[in-house]
Amino acid sequence: MSRRKEETRLGLVRRARRMNRALEAAFPHVYCELDFTTPLELSVATILSAQCTDVRVNQVTPALFARYPDARAYAEADRTELEEMIRSTGFYRNKANSIIGLGQALVSRFGGEVPANLKDLVSLPGFGRKTANVVLGNAFGVPGITVDTHFGRLVRRWDWTRETDPVKVEHAVGALFEKRDWTDLSHRIIFHGRRVCHARKPACGVCVLAKDCPSYGEGPTDKGAAAALVKGPETEHLLALAGVEQSGAAQ
Repeated sequence: MSRRKEETRLGLVRRARRMNRALEAAFPHVYCELDFTTPLELSVATILSAQCTDVRVNQVTPALFARYPDARAYAEADRTELEEMIRSTGFYRNKANSIIGLGQALVSRFGGEVPANLKDLVSLPGFGRKTANVVLGNAFGVPGITVDTHFGRLVRRWDWTRETDPVKVEHAVGALFEKRDWTDLSHRIIFHGRRVCHARKPACGVCVLAKDCPSYGEGPTDKGAAAALVKGPETEHLLALAGVEQSGAAQ
């Protein structure tokens, strides 16, 4: 894009951080949308979330966590029973393999506990850098950038990077921000992608990032039309920031 050619490195850093501040105002309370109480629970939930909605995973995990309370329980799980419990999340055979393998690896190599460092986490069945960063950031408070579909799509739309490889995206975006901001930044971008900046029809007319977004106009710029596209529990707050009174906008 033309903005990319004109923009200096310093200009990009300043714009990206300005956009993050706007997202912080839009989403002041961000969090992992997978329900969990322990690092192991989050690890399993994140494995289940592959090509599945967080809502669906959260419907499955209460019974799953009660049935398998620790790593050894997963390691010794009856495969048929486990597969049936997670069937509705899709790809349940592969996910069962990963979860049983995870339990076995934790028992044999880490005393049944989920390790709190990237190197060990990515060595576990079912773990890549995305899953590892989710667990590090949300279960251990270790800053990490989670490059999921929404994150990659938005940072390219915003011209923060042109990279498509998730690891390269992680490093490129991480270099724009202080490390302490990485986890919440990831949440804000994912929230924004789910609620406002949709893949096919972003709600440009009510977006808090409009002034700094090089892709402004890919979706409707009319406030009324854009307001109808906003989703999620923050809808009223997001529309208020845009100066729109809520009347029939999507919840």
